[in-house]
Amino acid sequence: MKLTPKKLSITTLCISLCLIGCQSPEPEITSPTPEATPSPEASQISIKIPEKPLTLPPNNPEKIASTQVQTYLNTLANQGFSQQNQGIWIQSNDTLLANHQGTIPLPAASITKVATSLVALKTFNPNHQFITLISTTGKIENGVLNGDLVIQGGEDPLFVWEEGIAIGNLLNKIGIQRVTGNLIITGKFYMNFESNPQTAGNFLKQGLNSQIWSGEALNQYQTLPPGTPKPQVIIDGIVEVSPTAPQNTKLLIRHYSFPLAELVKKMNQYSNNLMADMLAEAVGGYQVVATKAAEFTGVPKEEIQLINGSGLGEENRISPRAATGMFLAIDKYLQQYNMSVADVFVIVGKDKGILEERKQLPNLAVVKSGTLDYVSALAGALPTKEKGIVWFTILNKGVSVNQLRNQQEILLRDMLNKWGAVELLPSELTPNPDRKAKTSRSEIM
Repeated sequence: MKLTPKKLSITTLCISLCLIGCQSPEPEITSPTPEATPSPEASQISIKIPEKPLTLPPNNPEKIASTQVQTYLNTLANQGFSQQNQGIWIQSNDTLLANHQGTIPLPAASITKVATSLVALKTFNPNHQFITLISTTGKIENGVLNGDLVIQGGEDPLFVWEEGIAIGNLLNKIGIQRVTGNLIITGKFYMNFESNPQTAGNFLKQGLNSQIWSGEALNQYQTLPPGTPKPQVIIDGIVEVSPTAPQNTKLLIRHYSFPLAELVKKMNQYSNNLMADMLAEAVGGYQVVATKAAEFTGVPKEEIQLINGSGLGEENRISPRAATGMFLAIDKYLQQYNMSVADVFVIVGKDKGILEERKQLPNLAVVKSGTLDYVSALAGALPTKEKGIVWFTILNKGVSVNQLRNQQEILLRDMLNKWGAVELLPSELTPNPDRKAKTSRSEIM
């Protein structure tokens, strides 16, 4: 995981997420009944502790796996890493395979995003789409909107250059080439991972008009399908941030984000911190994420301690048991949608993302990694012949992240040598092929 500080340029951020979501064609224009669901207030969500705990008691792990883990810990100790800074939890079905400080919350880095993923998915649902509304306050005459263009944000965390370009082309199609008034921003409108509405509005003003595109906007345009028009919507006025939308507006366009499952997958593929914090905000904040993740997983709340939704900061602490339980909770929840954790996390050897550089990770594992200063973390599902799906979490801290990563990979390969590697993804870890067609979209009202 590469944690990106908030001060990084949009260029850097777009290199990550825009390589995937940003290569999608411009949002299609559709007019069926929308799939989006209303955004519930976090306080109204019904929380049910699982009837059967998703994780296991920490006592009496299997001897063989525990021996492997002890060898792993001894190797780390010989390399100068304190065993007190390491945490491991490994289980399969109803069997605890290994436990070292499994119930102690440790710095988790971007494993924090697993908590954000779980709570976002269960707060909304995998098909939820965040809606951005585009309205006007005046009449359109001869290509000119005599009034304001109003953007009502809906917390879409992946509204980027491509979305702005597509909206500009739709406005041109409606017959708007110029706006005499202002670009008014209301609600939680994000663009290019920027949550400041003034900055996001300035990005949109630029994106709507190809004559003033920056280098970043032009670069992203060039990833779109050949022949995509370059929009020209000139805003004569300023970008105005307003707490409420003007009265008597006319809705022109309703824009739907990628479905939530696809947003979560993209967030986890590239470990995008800003997306994670936006999704945490959408469910009520990091405190809500911590509380609900513990309740959805069935672990004591002390095992999940967060200061944000992304994992920036060693104060984000999660126990290995809780991290494993969150993976299990996500997998169990997604089954009703004919989905699995592979629909929202990286499949090693198949998916693009930051894990492509870790060549020694076992193929077909479904994982989330985390790296922060002296912290390296890895959690997920490892398919095996003998034990079926092995769910694991490894939380490490020490002076050399590269050494810690290498030992994580050696431990996983040792487990596969013991329990057998599979050649194909088991059905329980196969992503739903229907999700490949899911994208963002817009409809002209």
